[in-house]
Amino acid sequence: MALQVFTAVTGASWESELVGALDREDHGVTVVRRCVDVADLLAAATTGTGQAALLSAELRRLDGAAVARLTAAGIAVVGLVEPGDTRAADRLRQLGVVRVLSADAPAEEIARALRDAVSGGPVGGHDVGDPRSALPVLGLPPEESTRPAGRGRVVAVWGPTGAPGRTTVAVGLADEAARLEVSTLLVDADVYGGVVAQVLGLLDESPGVAAAARQAAAGTLDVAALARLAWAVDPHLRVLTGLARADRWPELRPQAVAVVLEEARRLAALTVVDCGFCLEADEELSFDTAAPRRNGATLTVLEEADEVLCVSGADPVALQRTVRALAELREVLPDVEPVVVVNQLRRGPVPGDARQEIAGALSRFAGREVRAFLPSDRRATDAVLAAGRTLAEVAPASALRTGLRTLAAQLSGATEPGGRRRRRSR
Repeated sequence: MALQVFTAVTGASWESELVGALDREDHGVTVVRRCVDVADLLAAATTGTGQAALLSAELRRLDGAAVARLTAAGIAVVGLVEPGDTRAADRLRQLGVVRVLSADAPAEEIARALRDAVSGGPVGGHDVGDPRSALPVLGLPPEESTRPAGRGRVVAVWGPTGAPGRTTVAVGLADEAARLEVSTLLVDADVYGGVVAQVLGLLDESPGVAAAARQAAAGTLDVAALARLAWAVDPHLRVLTGLARADRWPELRPQAVAVVLEEARRLAALTVVDCGFCLEADEELSFDTAAPRRNGATLTVLEEADEVLCVSGADPVALQRTVRALAELREVLPDVEPVVVVNQLRRGPVPGDARQEIAGALSRFAGREVRAFLPSDRRATDAVLAAGRTLAEVAPASALRTGLRTLAAQLSGATEPGGRRRRRSR
């Protein structure tokens, strides 16, 4: 049976010739509909009459959401670009199109790519290649022009509901890694109450992460654009501020967030992401269509991260929430293996040796070992909030700062200097 294909390559001079070549019986491909725009293509996808779509990079209003809807409808997507147009190929890949071929590829190669896309076979043929590694980095200041060798690491800072100190840990880790001269990007991806900008005194009404997600959805985000959207608060630290209002969460679509993280790996050696707490997927139960997912950004960050830190409080209520959150994470994302960081450790809430009791409880009920214990230092954290600065600036001798510096050195692989301090310029 011939493979049924939709095409959406209108406006290209080679469209008619390509459709005629694909319709030949020896290629095993039948073009069942020639769509004129994205709306026509999405409408055709819902009819169930096609298995794959062949589209061009010049298609108007083509974005990541459209590609995601095609995939959700069971339509495999193959992209075509003008010969040698690596920028268009890069844009299609950002939108989620894995297979991108040059328009001058033989019809049998395009037909094979369509069959492989439906069957999930390997990417091959006359692929134009992944040009992103060859793109120059433009618009970066001299100190940031040297990118990390290879792909940078992404660390997700997550935790249960309540106030275990996720933002405190995320900001502290990013700042301490930057002080260890590791190029670092701090991303606020909390869709419920991101406050990284306020904690650092960066009172800006334009959330950088939303702008980056919009460019990612349009296929125009690259390293230079991401660098322009992030605040350069230190020669080694950039900050991508979060949503100023929680009701703007639909702007952080999961696929766009994944693209932002991919570009972040190219911009910084270490990317620290402050996540939301919730992992529920009520949207999938309440709608019979592809509805926006509020917690999709958090789930995407946890899936894409190289390491997930689960920040827990150090009292019985917080520990119970942590055990439940870890169990939920195991059900939703069984392949994610988080490590636990116990924050706000102090005497009183847990009798006896708090470290030993907490470590034993988490091992017994959650099956997790504790990576680090961070002491409670209310005076230092209050000073941080009042000044809009980091712990290293307002309380350099704080025990909490020492714990964060040690953890940052472990995560970044940098050597921790003894007592070294460096003043940040804004």
